[in-house]
Amino acid sequence: MKKKSLILLPLLVASWIGAQAQTAAPAPAAAAASAPEPTPSPFTANINLTSNYKFRGQDQGTLKAWSPAVQGGFDWTQNGFYLGNWNSNVSFAGNIEMDLYGGYRGEITKDFTYDVGILQYYYPRNSDNVPFSFDTTEIYGSLAYSFFTLKYSHTVSSDYFALGAINQASEGLASRPKGSNTGYLDLSANYEAVKGLTLNGHIGYTRLAGDLRDAMNTSGATPVHAYANYTDWKVGATYDLGSGFTVAGAVVGASERSVWGDANKTRFIVTLGKTM
Repeated sequence: MKKKSLILLPLLVASWIGAQAQTAAPAPAAAAASAPEPTPSPFTANINLTSNYKFRGQDQGTLKAWSPAVQGGFDWTQNGFYLGNWNSNVSFAGNIEMDLYGGYRGEITKDFTYDVGILQYYYPRNSDNVPFSFDTTEIYGSLAYSFFTLKYSHTVSSDYFALGAINQASEGLASRPKGSNTGYLDLSANYEAVKGLTLNGHIGYTRLAGDLRDAMNTSGATPVHAYANYTDWKVGATYDLGSGFTVAGAVVGASERSVWGDANKTRFIVTLGKTM
């Protein structure tokens, strides 16, 4: 009996160890998958405070170096499609500009992208102080490679920011010069020179519709063309302050000041921005 007990003892110990191993809590898996990151929201928003609002090189404020504007909007993006709104105070057409746009962005290659869409410039309080509309509609397309972007915008509305209506009213014309087919070509570059500091460059060209190029101003002793094609430019830099804040400074101006007046004067503009 004693010999038999000595033979069974190792078997009993092995069985007990096996039972304990089966009831113990399992060790965490070494290769367990990490929790997935939350899906980013398709909505973003932005707000800016700028010392002067220039559009295609032309002042949209009081024609002074210091003409502050509060600007901002939001965007929705999903699977390449996007919709957005952007707003700013201006010094004409009821003092409010609202831009509504939508389009599609895609890739040709990893570093070569495109963007097509439509944009409506809308002035909701326009009728408060003028009898004609500044509202303008454009379609656009752009190609981007590395830090360069080439964009073309084409006016499809009957007038281009009321230039035809203004000429008709000032000259007492029976018909309004058309602004449709006005085109704008824009070449921009945004290059991150060092971490957080991006250099900004831009040159653009506005080619007015034939009717607007031929529009005359006869109020002086010698009739002159009321409008002219022109070139605009921007040279500046943007610094990332962190937490969505940026500060930017730029020199912005346009040619043909003899025709367009101080609206095309070169300005130094400072802008503080926040994205959310």
